[in-house]
Amino acid sequence: MNGTVFIIVTSIILLAAFALGWFSYWVLHRFTRVQGGDMAEMDRMAQSLHEAEETRDQALIYLESREGELMSQVAQTEAELRAAMDGLREARQEAEEMRSYIERMHAQN
Repeated sequence: MNGTVFIIVTSIILLAAFALGWFSYWVLHRFTRVQGGDMAEMDRMAQSLHEAEETRDQALIYLESREGELMSQVAQTEAELRAAMDGLREARQEAEEMRSYIERMHAQN
């Protein structure tokens, strides 16, 4: 083996070793990415998620209380409507009785 072939073979072996080392580093870095800066990002995302859940819970509590208020208002309005309808029915009945009384009085005269 002469000197040129030895240099070329050594260069190829060193290039392959470099490529294999770089590929191993890339794979290792790819699988162990959740460290340092990424962990801080995950903590920030977890905190944001927690705040969003608290906001959702507060919104649900507000909606339930608002729904209760509206349901009580609807019930009160329906009760007032029934009372008004009963009063109107009694007023119509009384007006009809008055008309019939007036008609009887005119018929007697």
